[in-house]
Amino acid sequence: MSTKPYALEIRRLRTVFPGPTGPLSIVDDVTLGVRPGEMLAVVGESGSGKSMTFLSALGLVSAPGRVESGQVLVGGRDLVKLSAAELQAIRGQSISMIFQDPLSGLNPVFTVGQQITEVLRAHRRTGRAEARREAIRLLERVQIPDAHRRLDDYPHQFSGGMRQRVLTAMAIAHSPQVLIADEPTTALDVTVQAQVLELLDTLRREAGMAIVLITHDMGIVARHADRVAVMYAGRVVEEGAVTDVFAQPRHPYTLSLLRSIPQLDAPVGAELMAIRGQPPLPGTVRQGCPFEARCYLGAGRPACREGRPELAPAAGPAHLSACHFAETLHVQEAIA
Repeated sequence: MSTKPYALEIRRLRTVFPGPTGPLSIVDDVTLGVRPGEMLAVVGESGSGKSMTFLSALGLVSAPGRVESGQVLVGGRDLVKLSAAELQAIRGQSISMIFQDPLSGLNPVFTVGQQITEVLRAHRRTGRAEARREAIRLLERVQIPDAHRRLDDYPHQFSGGMRQRVLTAMAIAHSPQVLIADEPTTALDVTVQAQVLELLDTLRREAGMAIVLITHDMGIVARHADRVAVMYAGRVVEEGAVTDVFAQPRHPYTLSLLRSIPQLDAPVGAELMAIRGQPPLPGTVRQGCPFEARCYLGAGRPACREGRPELAPAAGPAHLSACHFAETLHVQEAIA
């Protein structure tokens, strides 16, 4: 287990929105960390709180939502305590985010060069000519061919993969310590997906950048991430090294996600596991395990229905699970 300090550390973060019977916890007591040069994958179904956790960390939650409690530490500073002006100054410099949709993330009426130079000049004093040279260098760094020519093109003149590269160039313009990539391969074909992910791998290797990869694709996690955090109903339910979590999952939700993936070596006609039911509405689980109603092991068990399991070591200090039966899960699976 690495002893490097975290580049980004989230401690017991809670984000709430108003509900009919009181505040609803959309991000529910989340604790996570990512170290320099490491890629942390955050996975889970839609609505599990993945994106909201990091929007909260960056101070980008829209009203009426608000961060109710917790800490978000970057470079020793707690972002939760910063003013709007201080957050604006630190976003893009120490921590940056690539958003899901590469088309809506770019303004269609300005050239790519205008948008990149605006980002460059927002955080440091630089002339237009120097900013333009730096913008070309950034496009070259993210492997856009003919960067000096493409700088004057508009977003609609780029493919989806190239737009994603432009957004990446903007996100790394000030060499942030932490880069958050929210579903960066959505709607891209398999070849372009591989190119974008290889680019992220290169950035962390060459620059020592800590990367948080928000995704629902377990195959991408297996190939690219060092560690994985599995989220469900606004909570982290399992966390550990990718090799450990994939080889010996210690939460029924994680195991269900893995069993829903087709395997090349599976017997002909083998059925995939379907997770029954639907995820609970955000913030509606007041007690017990949020996965209890859908769990093939714990549904109806009093411990799961009544007691909220805390994230705790399950298979060594670095492999955590929020399941009452995490210690015996692999034994039960062997018997099943």
